[in-house]
Amino acid sequence: MLRMTLFVTIVVTIYTAMHLAVFVGMRPLLAGRPVLRDALIAWMVLMILAPFSVRLLERAGLESGARLGALVGYCWLGFVFLAFCGFIAVFVWDLGSWLVHRLQPAVPLHLHGTAATAAVLGLSLVACLYGLGEAYRLRIERLTLPMTKLSAGAGKIRVVQISDLHLGLIHRRAFLRRVVSRIEALRPDLLVATGDIVDAQINHLDGLAELLAGVHAPLGKFAVTGNHEYYAGIEQARDFIRRADFVLLEGQSVELPNGLRIAGVSDPAGGDTADEGALLSGAPARLTLLLKHRPRIATAALDRFDLQLSGHAHRGQIFPFNLVTHLEYPLQDGFYRLPEGAALYTSRGTGTWGPPMRIFAPPEITLIRLVPTH
Repeated sequence: MLRMTLFVTIVVTIYTAMHLAVFVGMRPLLAGRPVLRDALIAWMVLMILAPFSVRLLERAGLESGARLGALVGYCWLGFVFLAFCGFIAVFVWDLGSWLVHRLQPAVPLHLHGTAATAAVLGLSLVACLYGLGEAYRLRIERLTLPMTKLSAGAGKIRVVQISDLHLGLIHRRAFLRRVVSRIEALRPDLLVATGDIVDAQINHLDGLAELLAGVHAPLGKFAVTGNHEYYAGIEQARDFIRRADFVLLEGQSVELPNGLRIAGVSDPAGGDTADEGALLSGAPARLTLLLKHRPRIATAALDRFDLQLSGHAHRGQIFPFNLVTHLEYPLQDGFYRLPEGAALYTSRGTGTWGPPMRIFAPPEITLIRLVPTH
């Protein structure tokens, strides 16, 4: 409880500081307009409190109000983040200009003023609209991997990965129908979901598990938990995943036909840290797939799996936030060769968290074709 309180306090402090920076950046447009200034202050306070208001409405069963609040509040979050980045860029430029001006007084290079403020806000709005469009354009990423442990008789195995659906107030039936349609068109032999399938309260997701349950994969459907399954309530999340006809792997491994083994670990948000080395011991001749929500590598297990499938980082979701997520998760987008003959594929995610937008980090469903080398 103390850890969550500290986390919420830090997030609110950062979000409030972003609003303050944007407000300061907008001063040239607010000068001489006290009514507009006061209205903006009231709106910003309302938006800072919006995530909490949404949760209260959701828990009270006021689903329509919660959905509207989430859509407005999270779109605003995206806009404020982009405007914050824009005003920081202007500040850095002006600081550099000031230093140049001290050396060369005749060179006026500053950007502050009404025109610069309007440009930042305008570009932020355009970027938001672009981001809404990019988040809607679901990509199919295709990857073919030759596997020495795959027998010639097994043929090609089509593994489809989804990750970070974040089904909740924003991503609902229409979104999931598009995802399911694209999955079915890929004709998966094996379907895996690498965490964050659900988001927040999930008692209003009636019918969505059944949509996923309708997807057929001959070798099975497997999932692991992400951090948001724990935020949603782990028992509710487990029930949803099982009703979606996925086998939930929580520190378990399963042997499949064609010399395959699939293993999965729970997200550490639940407080458990799996011993991946012990989990993956034995059956070294089998081609082993490891499902793990966060794209972190357990070095002790590197010689015990062939391909790790992860998600979580969304590649930052909104540029330039990918520069921040890269600090924590440097292997956050795509395919990576690892030592000991292992490999990692990190999905950018299929849905969105928070702002329903993406900028230079398009959503994806991944098709991985495993083919024998002989």
